[in-house]
Amino acid sequence: MPSDAFEEIVDTFAFLDDWEDRYRHVIDLGKAMPALDEAERVPATKVEGCASQVWLVPEVTGQGPSAIIQFRGESDAMIVKGLIAILIALCSGQTAQALQNMDVKAELGRLDLAEHLSSQRSNGLNAMIERVKALSAHAVSH
Repeated sequence: MPSDAFEEIVDTFAFLDDWEDRYRHVIDLGKAMPALDEAERVPATKVEGCASQVWLVPEVTGQGPSAIIQFRGESDAMIVKGLIAILIALCSGQTAQALQNMDVKAELGRLDLAEHLSSQRSNGLNAMIERVKALSAHAVSH
């Protein structure tokens, strides 16, 4: 089930008619995220398949399907950092099983992002979604 933070983003997008305003909002969301420590920007947290540099750091509390996963992330590209903020708003704080059951692409589809992202950005976002799914699958099985 999507978080209140994600629902707020959905509501804001519905309010903003113009895609330039929506892009600015995405960038602002990214700017509001705290930076990762240098020690967290390592190959183990790097998301492959993104044109920009992207790091996604999971923090898992508990074990198995009921483990709660918090995410933090960063990118060297402003719009991508905003996309990470949106993905974190959707996925962070969910149980590992809830993330496995969630149709992340369908939830993100409520923002109509896919139509307005370049193919490289869409591929990068898909790589981030796959990373979230892989991390949650790992947590479910451990």
